[in-house]
Amino acid sequence: MARKVRNSLLESRSARLKLAVRRKPYGTVPLARGASMLYRRNRGNGTWVAKVSDGSGNYWTRRIGEADDFDNSDGKNILDFYQAQDVAKTLARRQPGDVGEDSRPATVAEALDRYADDLKARDGDPSNASLPRKHLTSVLLSKPVQLLDAKELNQWRNSLLAKGLKPASVVRYCKGLRAALNLAASHDARITNKAAWEVGLEALPDATVARNVILDDATVGRFVNASYAHDQKLGLFVHVLAETGARPSQAARLLVEDLHGGANPRLSMPKSAKGGSKNRAARKHERVNVPITPALAARLKQAAKGRAAEAPLLMQSNGQPWSDRPSDDYREEVREIVKSIGRDPDETTLYSLRHSSIVRQLLRNVPVRIVAATHDTSIVQIERTYSKFITDHSDSLSRAALLQHEPPPAPAAGKVVPLVRQTASGPRRWIRPARTF
Repeated sequence: MARKVRNSLLESRSARLKLAVRRKPYGTVPLARGASMLYRRNRGNGTWVAKVSDGSGNYWTRRIGEADDFDNSDGKNILDFYQAQDVAKTLARRQPGDVGEDSRPATVAEALDRYADDLKARDGDPSNASLPRKHLTSVLLSKPVQLLDAKELNQWRNSLLAKGLKPASVVRYCKGLRAALNLAASHDARITNKAAWEVGLEALPDATVARNVILDDATVGRFVNASYAHDQKLGLFVHVLAETGARPSQAARLLVEDLHGGANPRLSMPKSAKGGSKNRAARKHERVNVPITPALAARLKQAAKGRAAEAPLLMQSNGQPWSDRPSDDYREEVREIVKSIGRDPDETTLYSLRHSSIVRQLLRNVPVRIVAATHDTSIVQIERTYSKFITDHSDSLSRAALLQHEPPPAPAAGKVVPLVRQTASGPRRWIRPARTF
């Protein structure tokens, strides 16, 4: 049985009530290495406070319950001196328990670790766990998940904006952290404060509004040609993105066997597994047939010559396949290419080719269901992302459908205007003289 720590100043109700009411806590009750308990005297019941080291020279403190100064202990919200010790210990150190050998509540850092493992098991992107970690403070990382509150998480989210991060990036980091905390809560029934991150990490308004980076066909052509001029292998990669509208991560996973020639050439494009599915690994092996031009098919056939069917179709100039995060391989080169065609690289990216492909098909009256299927997205997402911009690029279509009608000429000033008055015997015409001045 764990040893109880004694403290004559705090362990009895009568002793605590002799203390003056003040904001600064009384006493430091050592419980374990790097962990102690404090008491704050209030006008009503006092407050028990846990103080725990984060392992790097800093400490975090957290209220763990009310003291039984006036009300009797209920073992949950109102605690006596020894019950408060037990709660503080569970937050601060490992103890034998029901969950293997470690019943200590998970910290935020541990929640991110477990989320990363979960993503790997589901063939997801581990960066969804690693990117938020880079911006979290050591105090937040070492804090138990069940002690998080909405205010501190909201302050952290807003601090990312203050650093100059784009709202879309902030939303992505918050989404990753929320997923990690939700996973921790699903594995530990003691974590009951999900509202803390649902409120504190709420998505920023308008952060996911798509930018109008739709390029006309002539600009897309210059983009592809400039890419070939810069690097033949990168040019082929860009050419595939321009014709198919695929995400770079999808094109990077194309295999030689995904190329189909003939009179109507096509690519069997790997799906992205986006959308929160738990069966990501299976979805990534699914393909959707996307048509390509004979010219692109010929280039791809030449590039794949002599290689095995299961080999990557698209390669880098250094002989290596594109990585799982292909933007790491091409980011700076694409910026130079975009500059060379007179566009802003902070606005125009390879994703502009995807946006342009979707809008091009919509303007050519391809059914939205087919557009969604060939671009591995949904009708809802197309409506959300492109509807507000499509009128900027559809003037000719709308103009062709305008009502063609010529109204009668307006009467000249000073002329008599015939009017019709309805009577019981039928319409009767009468003349009102024009008004003169």
